Order: sequence, then structure tokens, then C-alpha cells
Amino acid sequence: MKRGVIFLNGEPYRGPMDCEGALTVCCDGALRWAEDRARIDIKAGDFDSLGFVPAGALTYPSEKNFTDGEIALDLLIGRGCGRIDIYGAGGGREDHLFGNLQLLVAGFRRGVQTVMHTNYVDAYCAEGTVRWHSLAGRTLSLAPVGERAHIIESEGLKYPLLDLTLAAGSCRGISNVVEAEEAHVVCDAGTLFVFVVREDAKW
Repeated sequence: MKRGVIFLNGEPYRGPMDCEGALTVCCDGALRWAEDRARIDIKAGDFDSLGFVPAGALTYPSEKNFTDGEIALDLLIGRGCGRIDIYGAGGGREDHLFGNLQLLVAGFRRGVQTVMHTNYVDAYCAEGTVRWHSLAGRTLSLAPVGERAHIIESEGLKYPLLDLTLAAGSCRGISNVVEAEEAHVVCDAGTLFVFVVREDAKW
């Protein structure tokens, strides 16, 4: 599977990054933290945050209908990437974080495994049977994409989720705990946001 990586201008990502063999796109101000940590194949964005346009960059107007993250996602999907990892999407402005979560939905709906890595969680979208391996002891949160998502059953979680509708406006689904080496939920209606809290994350 062809892989892509996006570096965004949020909180600089501190953990290890898996960029080996991936096509990488660095957006605007992310160049400040990503340039010394990874190979960058494409620099793209309006560069209003960075303050200058790097040589060879793909430039876009600052007044546009798409974020730099959306542009990067489209670039990578257009080049055949079946999995895209996003780093630097958290921290700073919460409106940008909300927008970056929409990148997960956009990628998922186009059949691309899209995972956002912040300094606190790994997040992605899922439907049907969602399985976790070797995550015992980790905190896990689930939320609906849109109005609601229904979970018919679960296994291996501290708080069982049985015939449960997760609905917009409710915090039900936040801060469960994986208790088994093999755990799963079955989402039989709707789409889930899945947040796996990183081992070193502190509340």
C-alpha cells in the first residue's frame, strides 16, 4: 500500500514518526518543526504562517475555500496513497483541531486509512467491527461522526458497550479502558471517531 504523511502547523509533534517509504507533504508553518526531523517531498500551502515561500513550494492564495490540510490530503490521495498519517494536527487553535478531525472523515469516506497523531492521541474513523491488539491498559474514547453511531456489542473493555447509541451532545464513550490483549466493538450503524490515548499522555 502506498503511504503518505502530512505535517501540519499545529503543536510540533514530539514522538517518533513513521515516514519510511512515504510521500510527505509539509504544510506552511509546519516547516519550522518538521524540516529537521523528516524528509519533505512536497511543501504546500499559502505560507501566511511561515512568512515566506520556500523554494519549489506549491503555493495557494491565503483567501481560499480549503485549508492547507485539505490541499495536502487531496494531493496524497490523488497520487494513490491508501494510508495517510497526519502529524502536528493538535494544539494551538481548537477550531483548527476541529477542522483537522474533518480530514479523518474526508479520508475515510474516500476509502483511505487516515490517522491523526498528536502528542496525546492517535485518532481515526471506523465502522463495523473495530479491533485493537496489544493495547491493554490504554485509555480509549469513542464518539459519533455526525449525529449518532450505534454500538451493538463490545469485548475486552472496562466499561461494556452493549446496544448503545453514541449521540452528538453527549460525552458517553469518553475514557473507556482496554483491559484485554484482544478487544473490539461492533458499530452496526453510523461512523465512529476513535481516539487511542498515548501511553505517556497526561490529563
